[in-house]
Amino acid sequence: MARVVVVGGDAAGMTAAAALRRRLPREHEVVVLERGEWTSYSACGIPYWVAGEVGDAEDLVARSPAEHLEHGIDLRMGVEAVALDVDARTVTTDTGEHIAYDALVLAMGAEPVRPRLPGVDGAGILGVQTLGDGQRVIDALEDKPEHVVVVGSGYIGLEMAEAFVIRGIATAVVERSPLPLSMLETPLSQKVATAMRGRGIELRTETEVSSFELDAEGHVRGVRTSGSGGEDVLPADLVVLGLGVRARSALASAAGLPTGVKGGIVTDVRQRVAGVDGVWAAGDCVETRDRTTGLPVHLPLGTHANKQGMVVADDVAATLLGEPPRLTFPGVVQTAITKFCALEISRTGLGEQQARDAGHDPVVVSIETSDRAGYMPDAGALTVLMVADRATRRLLGVQVVGTENAGLRVDAAATAITAEMTVDDVVMLDLAYAPPFASVWSPIQVAARAAVRALNA
Repeated sequence: MARVVVVGGDAAGMTAAAALRRRLPREHEVVVLERGEWTSYSACGIPYWVAGEVGDAEDLVARSPAEHLEHGIDLRMGVEAVALDVDARTVTTDTGEHIAYDALVLAMGAEPVRPRLPGVDGAGILGVQTLGDGQRVIDALEDKPEHVVVVGSGYIGLEMAEAFVIRGIATAVVERSPLPLSMLETPLSQKVATAMRGRGIELRTETEVSSFELDAEGHVRGVRTSGSGGEDVLPADLVVLGLGVRARSALASAAGLPTGVKGGIVTDVRQRVAGVDGVWAAGDCVETRDRTTGLPVHLPLGTHANKQGMVVADDVAATLLGEPPRLTFPGVVQTAITKFCALEISRTGLGEQQARDAGHDPVVVSIETSDRAGYMPDAGALTVLMVADRATRRLLGVQVVGTENAGLRVDAAATAITAEMTVDDVVMLDLAYAPPFASVWSPIQVAARAAVRALNA
């Protein structure tokens, strides 16, 4: 009999545990240690819960602890792993128990970046990573805050700002970069900034937070900032930190396991931890590989976590049962999508500077087009920016900003980048066409045609 211990009960951990429970004989144990009170939930849905578009936390749970227990997983809620001994193959918990394992799966997720600034530990200054975090924001809204400040304008910052706008709360966003969503090229980021200000958000760019001001009870009442306009204090009854995340890998690092980008645990394509027998890792706590550049990246998304959990389960089961493994995780092309109110935003692959840094000579084109035949009622507008390599004509990256139904256009580009297609190949793709859905040339193909012209000039 073998025992698999999984640390972490969300996307990667429970995907691995559930698949292992289905594949392994019943005499094998699958033990999951989850320090929180939820399993298998969508953290990405938290902003929409806060906005009131999702009813409650239960709506974001794909499978409850009770359901996992019913399927034969030894799930231990409220139990935290505090130490690993990879030589003795044991996990120590916060209750003092030492659990022996034959295979260990690390799936601790990520943790919000929390700046070390005066007042940051005050009441009402919240991160958003777990359902518990989301509940704390919901609870804070019961006090009817008049002013909310969101620090950071990446994906989570943008989505939380939208949630507060929908609720009618005066919202300010503080961003140290010149524009929001700085992973976009400048013309597209400018469209996002215009949309934010158009919905009444006070957007402070090129601005740093220097401290948080607290009242006598220790609750936040203001955010002190400094920037090109000098120092200022933004009123705040609630602050949400949207500064991104780091891998939650302190447990692994303390045990001597290798870590890389943003603390991500280093693994191979079968999610085996590099240089350590019997240990696998998956999800937001690992680094992965960009398929275009070959470089390591940390990209915390549920899509990757679920796939990596599948790969872990396949490799662990194959190892324990003496069978050949079938799956690998080949890496990512950094595809992402979000929205701000009616504006949809998506990207995949490399931006111009990323392409240069990777040794390419990029050609960049940007086109404006419609999301369907222009003569159809309510046809919307979108911008597609495309990056291609001058020497090979290979498609390197695509970014899309536009109205409803614009964002998912990026999926065709993500597929083309993964397949290492040229822009000429993209022009000739057999993509779906009917007037209610697209013009004769898909928006991605319109951009590809512009790229071809630029390359041929």
